[in-house]
Amino acid sequence: MARIVVGLSGGVDSSVAAHLLQEEGHEVIALFMRNWHDETVTIHDECPWIEDSNDAMLVAEKLGIPFQVIDLSEEYKERIVDYMFSEYEHGRTPNPDVLCNREIKFDVFLEKALSLGADYVATGHYCRRDEMEVDGKTVYRLLSGVDNNKDQSYFLCQLNQEQLSKALFPIGHLQKSEVRKIATELDLVTADKKDSQGLCFVGKVRLPDFLQQQLAPKKGQVIEIAAETEIPKDYSRLPEQNEWSEKAAPFAFSADLGSVKGEHSGAHYFTIGQRKGLAIGGTPEPLFVIGTDTEHNLIYAGQGEAHPGLRKEALFVAAEDVHWLREDLALKSGEQAHYSARIRYRQPLFPVNLHATDKGLYVLFEEAQKAVTPGQFVAWYQGEELIGSGVIQF
Repeated sequence: MARIVVGLSGGVDSSVAAHLLQEEGHEVIALFMRNWHDETVTIHDECPWIEDSNDAMLVAEKLGIPFQVIDLSEEYKERIVDYMFSEYEHGRTPNPDVLCNREIKFDVFLEKALSLGADYVATGHYCRRDEMEVDGKTVYRLLSGVDNNKDQSYFLCQLNQEQLSKALFPIGHLQKSEVRKIATELDLVTADKKDSQGLCFVGKVRLPDFLQQQLAPKKGQVIEIAAETEIPKDYSRLPEQNEWSEKAAPFAFSADLGSVKGEHSGAHYFTIGQRKGLAIGGTPEPLFVIGTDTEHNLIYAGQGEAHPGLRKEALFVAAEDVHWLREDLALKSGEQAHYSARIRYRQPLFPVNLHATDKGLYVLFEEAQKAVTPGQFVAWYQGEELIGSGVIQF
């Protein structure tokens, strides 16, 4: 049997994951990651780390496995928080959970586990891993969780083959209800604990408060653009000219396309598709953010989810940001492939066509998608297997 380090978060999922590995006869060691010290921006009743740490310790005691708290706050700040500030400052919207898995859980944390003689690291993610032979070489596959409502494969879309070879996901074959039932039968303190939300292993934060640590409030105008307005495309940002790049081209928003509707506290606090936080009423349909301009501190808004400025036919991922979890399926320049994709967690998969060029990857949608957000990740699948991902440039 293997020595396995479990990232025990103080939630029900990782608690049951540790138990299932123990049941299989493995040597299980529990580590709790402390990634954040500043509690001024966390909403205390949502996910306080001290309570989570105590719950993780109680679970470890109940299961009779060694437990330790490790402080990864320095690495978390460097790799996640500083990156977040930079992305928001430049008008992009990062996904800290995807980054946390790539940079912290399956990098820094994995190294710590291996230094303890571990064979694997296990987490409470709702996804599955298996392996197959391709040309005589072992290839690891990342599969979606059986519980469609909880599938978390998207959050692991940036893992590589080496990381996946050391990863275990013991609850990926279970429904959430089954996980809670096991925890209840074991009388674990986490059995009825609600799922944490917010930043990976930090908790739910007031995002404006969090961002104001580095990005000062700055009043600017909200420009409403009517749905019937023809919004031009910004072809100057395209790395090349072809039929796919023209479809992926970003909108060229400008103040003269609409009228001033109100004020905001800083364009860098907002993201495409956002509805809450604008605090502007009096419109027949709700206002959504359809564009941000951090250089001129402008927000562009439109009424209703069907607004043309909220929808795109394609997106572009720069070559350096294209990641193939299945390296053997990587497209070469000039090649194309048909997959299913999502551009946010829990979004239903939709059909896409990928076109690879020297400059990057174009993802063309069969049906226009709303709120395609620069800085977020697009992940593409073949059936239930996650094949690759990339950072959306536009």
